[in-house]
This record gives sequence, structure tokens and C-alpha cells, in this order.
Amino acid sequence: MKQAVMTKPAQIIIQDVERPTAAPGEVLIHVARIGVCGSDIHVYHGLHPTTPYPVVQGHEVSGVVAEVGSGVTRFKPGDNVTFMPQVTCGKCYPCLHGMYHICDELKVMGFQTGGAAQEYFPVPENMVIALPAGLSLEAGAMIEPVSVAVHALGRVPSVAGQKVLIFGAGTIGNLVGQTAKAMGASAVMICDLSDYRLGMAKKCGIDFAVNTATQDLASEIRKNFGPDRADVTLECVGVEPTMTAAVSNARKGPSIVVVGVFGRKPTVDLGAVQDRELSLIGTLMYQRKDYERAIELVDAGKMKLEQLVTTRFPFDRYLDAYRYIEEARDKTLKVMIEVS
Repeated sequence: MKQAVMTKPAQIIIQDVERPTAAPGEVLIHVARIGVCGSDIHVYHGLHPTTPYPVVQGHEVSGVVAEVGSGVTRFKPGDNVTFMPQVTCGKCYPCLHGMYHICDELKVMGFQTGGAAQEYFPVPENMVIALPAGLSLEAGAMIEPVSVAVHALGRVPSVAGQKVLIFGAGTIGNLVGQTAKAMGASAVMICDLSDYRLGMAKKCGIDFAVNTATQDLASEIRKNFGPDRADVTLECVGVEPTMTAAVSNARKGPSIVVVGVFGRKPTVDLGAVQDRELSLIGTLMYQRKDYERAIELVDAGKMKLEQLVTTRFPFDRYLDAYRYIEEARDKTLKVMIEVS
């Protein structure tokens, strides 16, 4: 079978390897679609701090069950599926207290352990999740990032009836906005520097889109949300300026959920956090319940995913997909790899 291997930063080779089989308790997936995400691009640049080379990437994945190992009871060949790409120890404090997604020994397929950038990929049955019959395999490959959004919004008691402010209109920010709307937010405003991304956010049903390069953020917040401003803020960029803006534009009392991955440690005005009794809340990945909720929202037609797919590349052009993202970064949301 074919396998894509990133041998070093900015280099991917396609090689032929032996097709795996399903071991006991495993489901062998014939991979159909792979989404490329921002973390993959960090690896492409050699900037991901915990990913060694060579590495087989691929963690936003859908496919069809090819075979099942002994003891597998929930799946059969022909089922459309996705999977959670977490490898956990099952022994640490988080794992033993229902927080396996922040396992002390957490490994993520495609980063610290092998991913699904190959034609067939074996996954433990307990990490595989069935897709509804009417859901496309392309939508199935986007359940992982939708689950990130579901989990992030689940870090506050509720967004129903709330005014939600989002920094960053990339794929995750867009999905956070869509998910907030699907969960009953009264109004959602998203901020970015890219008119393309902001335009896509509007097409996806987000109420207000603000370009902070040309519009005054504080004025737009008050215009769109009123004097009480946002009830919940989500930072989906991972850079100091947006974290600073999230804190400085918060009224007294609300929560700020940190979704973006920070490459550099930001300086945060903790005096303002203290004075305004702000709640800074972290969020990482997801649990099964988040995947299940994400599938419910997508299957119910409450999410617009097709609009987010900027372009598609065949598996043999895996490296070209990364290069495309580099060249068209400001006009790119989700790039899909078509495997089968």
C-alpha cells in the first residue's frame, strides 16, 4: 500500500509498505479522506516541539472498515467511520478521573506516533466512531476539528442565549462560531485580519465579522453586542496580540477560553484578569462525547462544512497540498487529501 512519510521538515515521500492487518481488538480502516490542519503545518515547518522525524501524519480522517480483528463487535466491513487519534496510558491521574484527553503520557496519531496518511490504517476499536449513513466521508473527516469546537464550548456552562466573541476566523475559529450558533448563542462575532476568512464566516452564518486591521474592535463590540459586551470569548489564534485583545476588551466577570496553540509564551495582563474577575480557561482536544455531539450537529444539518473545503489533492500529491497552503495561506481554510 502507499504511505506518505514526512522525512524531515518540508519533505514528504510516498513509499510502498506492506498493508497492515487488524490485530485482536482492532479495526482496519480503508482511509478515504484526510484533512490537513494547522498543527500539521507546524510539523511541515519543523516548529512542532514534540514531533520527531520521520513521521506519518494524518489525524483528521474518515474511511471505510476493511476488516476487523478478533473480539471486535461494534463494527463490520463496509461501515463508514472516523476515529479519535489519541493514545493514552490509562494509568495516570487524568486517565483515572475521566480526563483521558489530557493524559500525562498523551500521544497523538500523526505527531508523537504514526498517523493515517496511508491507504489502510489499524485503530483500536474503542477509538473508532461510526458515521451516520447519510454523512459524506468528506464531512466525516471534519468531525475531528468540529469536536475541538464542541469541547472548547463545553468548557463554559452554556453558550445558549449568550453573546460569543471569537478571535481568529481560520477553520477552528469558524467551526467554533458555527458550533456556538448551533448550540443556541444569541449572537456571534468573529475577528480576523483576512477579508477572505471573514467573508467565509459570514457565509457560514456567523452574525458579525470584523477586520481588526481596518475596524476599531472596541467600537464594533459595543455596536454589535451593546454596552455589556461579550458573555464568552474564545481565542482561536494562539498569539499574544489576540490574547491581549481578549483580556482588554472583556467586561467584568466573563470567561475567556484559550483554544489557540501558542508557539511563544504570551504576556498576559493578570492584573486585568484579577481586577475584572475574568476566568481564563484552557481547552485541549476532545472526548468521545464531543465526537458524538459533533456528529449529531453535522448530521442534523446545523454545520456548513463543504464551504470550508478550499481545495482537494490526490494522495500522490500530498506534499503539494502543504505547498499550496503555504502559498495561499490567507485564502485557505481546509485542504483535503483524497486517498480512496
